[in-house]
Amino acid sequence: MPSAATLETPVSPVTVTRGNGPIVLGMPHTGTWLPEKILSKLNANGKKLADTDWHIDRLYTDLLSDVTIVKANFHRYVIDANRAPSGISLYPGQNTTGLCPVTDFDNQPIYKDGCEPDEAEIESRRQNFHAAYHAALQNELQRIRDIYGTAILYDCHSIRSTIPFLFDGLLPEFNIGTNNGETCDSVIEKSVWDICNSASGYSTVLNARFKGGWTTRHYGQPQNNIHAIQMELAQRTHLREENSPYDYDKEKAEALRPYLKDILVKLTELVQTKLLVS
Repeated sequence: MPSAATLETPVSPVTVTRGNGPIVLGMPHTGTWLPEKILSKLNANGKKLADTDWHIDRLYTDLLSDVTIVKANFHRYVIDANRAPSGISLYPGQNTTGLCPVTDFDNQPIYKDGCEPDEAEIESRRQNFHAAYHAALQNELQRIRDIYGTAILYDCHSIRSTIPFLFDGLLPEFNIGTNNGETCDSVIEKSVWDICNSASGYSTVLNARFKGGWTTRHYGQPQNNIHAIQMELAQRTHLREENSPYDYDKEKAEALRPYLKDILVKLTELVQTKLLVS
């Protein structure tokens, strides 16, 4: 398993790969870096980094030319870039993890006793990491909208297939989120649904357990010509096993990637042929 303690400190909390196509890929949870002062406060369970969106950056590599990618290099245990900066829950009444998680997806502590971040520490992390990621994402979406008149944010995620604390049963492979159709034009939602639903050997659900996190809901403003859609993939689609060492399964991934490419190509066509409501 990749160890945060052995990773080189990134130059920036965020990496932007700039393209000039109409799609921006958001990757808030694939980073595995933690500052040493935070890493040292995690317990053995926390240091597993089990809640990472493993290999999402690799999975989407080279699927679409001239695409913009905004990737958080920091781990979600530093601060969760897909949570509201206010800390308010996006899923009232349902189990979830917060802006600055103190437990993992199995509701187990990730910090050593007494080392959990206080309000001042959370605010510092919000300013230095969360705000940096979203400043970069906002900038790229505005840049792309200036080019095309429209931009699409495709928010890239993955999660273990079974997490009883968060949801019942086995998660479908494709989990599409548009906050019940509010974050994008209906033709985007339908196009992604049609591709996923026709994918042989995969199951698909729309706006079920994962309706789109804060990123999708915040930026998805069709009336302002920015559309957002979240794709939460069950990790059995591209991992050898959904536990340590979380190895990338090339055979599984190569079966999945054509469908992901079809999605991105279709969304690009929708913008270029001006089929979206403006």
